[in-house]
Amino acid sequence: MKGFLIVDVQNDFCEGGSLEVRSAGEIIPVINRLIDEFTDAGKTIVATMDWHPSNHGSFASNSGGNIGEIGDLHGMSQIWWPDHCVQGTFGAELHPQLKPVKNKIHKGTNPEVDSYSGFYSASRDETDLDNFLKERSVDELYVVGLATDYCVKFTVMDALELGYKVYLVADGCRGVNLSPGDSDLALKEMEMKGAVIINSQDINLV
Repeated sequence: MKGFLIVDVQNDFCEGGSLEVRSAGEIIPVINRLIDEFTDAGKTIVATMDWHPSNHGSFASNSGGNIGEIGDLHGMSQIWWPDHCVQGTFGAELHPQLKPVKNKIHKGTNPEVDSYSGFYSASRDETDLDNFLKERSVDELYVVGLATDYCVKFTVMDALELGYKVYLVADGCRGVNLSPGDSDLALKEMEMKGAVIINSQDINLV
């Protein structure tokens, strides 16, 4: 069964957000069209959302480090991020131009550990995503969202490890690119792991 997975298309990652991904707004029309197509085909649609408490350890404001620097969070390498997607704030909400998505999976709720992947935290604590998909017999995922080189990449890698067939919809993703070329490298890593890189026009739900 095919499923559509939308990764972290939240206000803080879009234009004007605290952790804005360049050109993030360009993917909204692509995702909205796919929401319609997957809905019309009766397929499962689910969105992941960063849902951090205000005292989250990955925030530079809580770590004492500087934004963009790499430090240590309870024994794990950690990039210090600006405060983002704090529970209950506008920044944590899905983008207002995104068509409504009923099914949502929260991640990053533990202040002690970061969580890029929609399936696991950095310490490998599970979210509800895998169980949610298995309960609906989804074994083939079409993935879009933000950001290509972080949450999308780690979500795709874990999906492949869990045995899903994964299609990464490239025109439905944008990257952070802390270093030039990070998104291109992420696409290559996902493809080498087994993901199929496609564009939205290639999807056939018949």
